[in-house]
Amino acid sequence: MKRILAVLLPVFLSFVCLAQQGPQAPKREFRGVWIATVGNIDWPSKPGLSAVQQQNEFVNHLNFLAGQGFNAVIVQIRPAADAFYPNGIEPWSRYLSGKQGEAPFPFYDPLAFMIEETHKRNMEFHAWFNPFRALVSSKVNVNPASHVTKQHPDWVIHYGGKSYLDPGNPEARNYVNNVILDVVKKYDIDGVHIDDYFYPYKIAGQVFNDNRSYNTYGNGMSIDDWRRSNINKFVEAMYKGVKKEKRYVKVGISPFGIWRNQRQDPQGSATNGTSCYDDLYADVKTWIDNKWLDYVAPQLYWEHGHRLAAFDELAPWWRQNCKDRAVYIGMGVYKMVNAKPGTWQGPNEILKQLETSRSVHTDGAIMYSLASFYQAGAGLSQQLKQGRYFGTIAIPPTMPWLGATAPVAPNAKISKQGNRIILSWNKELTVSGGLKYMVYRFVKNEAVDLNNATRIIGLTQQSNFVDEVNDGRQYKYVITALDRLWNESKASQVLE
Repeated sequence: MKRILAVLLPVFLSFVCLAQQGPQAPKREFRGVWIATVGNIDWPSKPGLSAVQQQNEFVNHLNFLAGQGFNAVIVQIRPAADAFYPNGIEPWSRYLSGKQGEAPFPFYDPLAFMIEETHKRNMEFHAWFNPFRALVSSKVNVNPASHVTKQHPDWVIHYGGKSYLDPGNPEARNYVNNVILDVVKKYDIDGVHIDDYFYPYKIAGQVFNDNRSYNTYGNGMSIDDWRRSNINKFVEAMYKGVKKEKRYVKVGISPFGIWRNQRQDPQGSATNGTSCYDDLYADVKTWIDNKWLDYVAPQLYWEHGHRLAAFDELAPWWRQNCKDRAVYIGMGVYKMVNAKPGTWQGPNEILKQLETSRSVHTDGAIMYSLASFYQAGAGLSQQLKQGRYFGTIAIPPTMPWLGATAPVAPNAKISKQGNRIILSWNKELTVSGGLKYMVYRFVKNEAVDLNNATRIIGLTQQSNFVDEVNDGRQYKYVITALDRLWNESKASQVLE
C-alpha cells in the first residue's frame, strides 16, 4: 500500500498543481492598453516636459507593459483637433509642450518615436483619434488662427462646456477623415482607432444645436435617423479610405458598451442603460454587418451581475453579434483606483472578466487605462504575469480578410556551447513590413504542437536565439515566421 501511495502521490500532486493554475492562456489573443493623452491622463505625465523626459516616460511605460504580457498599445494622438506629430493638418497639442501649436523641445517626432519603440518590443501601435471633439473647453480657444475652429466656426457646435465639429456637415466629416488618412500615409501604424465620441453624451436640459445642418442636409429624415446616417457615412468613408491607402492597417472602434436595450429592440442586450444607437447615434451593429471595421472594442466598464448592464450579459452579446470581425473587450481597470471594499477592490473582477471573455471566445481585451495600473496597486500586475492570464507569449489574432498568405518556413540550424543552445535561421528581407520569428521548445519525446502557448520561449525580429538550459533535460526546437498581420508559417525542421 505504501509503495502504491509513493507512486500515485506525485501524480496526484501534479493534478492538484494543474487545478490550482487553471487553464493556460491562449497563443492568439489581443492584449492592449489605452494610453490617453487628453488632460495628460496617462502620458506625458504633465505638459512641458523636455523631449528626453517624454521619451523616457514612454519607454518605461512600454517596458512595464511588455513585462506584463501586453502586445499592443492604443495611443491617443489627436485628443481635441490637435496633433502629437509634426507637419500635420492640425497644430501641436498643448499636452506635449504646454502651449497649443508649439513643438516639444528639443524637437522630435513623438509619433514616429512611439511607433519605433513599440515595434522594437514586438507590439502593435494603434493610433487613437477622437474624431469630433474640437475644444475641451468651449470658453477657451488657445489654438492658432490656422486651426479648424477659427477657419470654419460654422462647423463648430458648443455643448456641455465643450465644442464639437458638426458630424452633420459633410465638409467637417471629410476634414476629419483627411486628418486620419494623413497619418495613415505618413506613419507605419498598425491600426486606426476611434473612440466613443461621435455625437456627445446627452446632458439633461441641453440641446445639441445642429439645426442648421439638419435643415440643409436632413432630406426629410427624422433627426435621429439623420444623425445615425451621418456617423454611418463617416465610418464607411474612413474604413474605405484607410483600406485604399494601406489595406493592412486595421480599423477599430471602441463604442459605449450597450448597442441597444431589449426594451428598445429585440436584437438588443438584456440591459437598461444609455445606448450607442439611441443616445450617441452610433449604429455599431450596422458597421459590423457592413464590415466597415476590423475590430470592435466595446467599453464594458461594469462588473459581473451589474443590475443595469452586467458584464456577463454584454460580453457574449457582442461576440454573438460580431461573427465576422474581431471583438476585443474594453475593461475598466480605472474602477480599481481608490475602490471601496467590494467588487472593484483588488484584481478579482478584472481577472474574472478575462476568464469570461475567453469562455465566450472573444479575441482579446483592451484595458483603460495605463495610469490605472500604477495607481491601483501591484495586485493586478502580479496576477496578470501568471501563466493562466498573461504569463505566456501571445500574438494578436489573424484577420484573414486583410491577407492570409503565410510566410515561408525558416531554414534553421542548431549548435551548442556549454549550457547555451544557439538557434539561427535564414532571415527573409523582402517581405513588406519585415518578419518576426517564434521560437518553440519541446521536450525531446514530446509531439510538436504549435497551438501550445506554454512551449513558446521567444518572439524576435532577429535571425538567432539563445536558450540557456540548466535542468539536464533534452529538448527540441522549431522556428516559425510571422508577417505583420501575424500570419504564421509552417514550422522549420525540428532541431535537436
